[in-house]
Amino acid sequence: MLTLKQTRQLRTVLLGTLAWIVALVVFFPILWMFLTSFKTELAAFSSPPQLFFTPTLENYLLVDSRSDYFHYAKNSVIISFGATLAGMLLAVPAAYSMAFFETKRTKGTLLWMLSTKMLPPVGVLVPIYLIFKDTGLLDTRTGLIIIYTLINLPIMVWMLYTYFKEIPKDILEAARLDGATPLQEILRVLIPISKGGMASTVLLSLILCWNEAFWSLNLTASSAAPLTALVASYSSPEGLFWAKLSAVSTLACAPILIFGWFSQKQLVRGLSFGAVK
Repeated sequence: MLTLKQTRQLRTVLLGTLAWIVALVVFFPILWMFLTSFKTELAAFSSPPQLFFTPTLENYLLVDSRSDYFHYAKNSVIISFGATLAGMLLAVPAAYSMAFFETKRTKGTLLWMLSTKMLPPVGVLVPIYLIFKDTGLLDTRTGLIIIYTLINLPIMVWMLYTYFKEIPKDILEAARLDGATPLQEILRVLIPISKGGMASTVLLSLILCWNEAFWSLNLTASSAAPLTALVASYSSPEGLFWAKLSAVSTLACAPILIFGWFSQKQLVRGLSFGAVK
């Protein structure tokens, strides 16, 4: 018969083992992509897969000679940060008004905003394409920043609304009694208090913008194409060249993976904001 302490220790070991298994399952595709990028095409297609092979840089050299990687990377950075900044400028005041000046229509408005995420993007592709064509926004960074801002705005408002609801209204009322305007309340009181929640919202928006492929493939050609379009360009009618595709995918994933690794503590802190009162 196990004692209470032994039961807790056993539970901790089992949960830790399960967490490692889940982490390995999630991380394995990334590891396999990274390893495949150093194989030749013959080794990449071999069956059974080769676990031991002579690494080569020919795939990366081919990507460097065939494509201007830094052009696509620059577009991804500008579009992702631009859309995130625009989204935060809209989401913060929207979430502030809904959280601290709630009406009977607030819940319905939030649900309506979230319901727009259920709409298949292909359903609105044609009208948006025609609007962008008539306004000269096709194959422009501005066009992608606008569309990325709109598709991520509901999630950003929902997240910020959840964080703001955890902040006592008395704090803002005290600032209001001291003569603070709504803008001063947001800048000097609300933002410093909810830095963790806002950081997680920013990080999530950056990741979503960086990984967005549907709109970048349909609304850009070359000038404003981000890294997702670069990856798709290595899928040809002749078939998939796994080694070269893995190399360009590794180059596309590396910046956001590194960024996420260094900001993981802030992300976890923000996602758990308000979870424990």
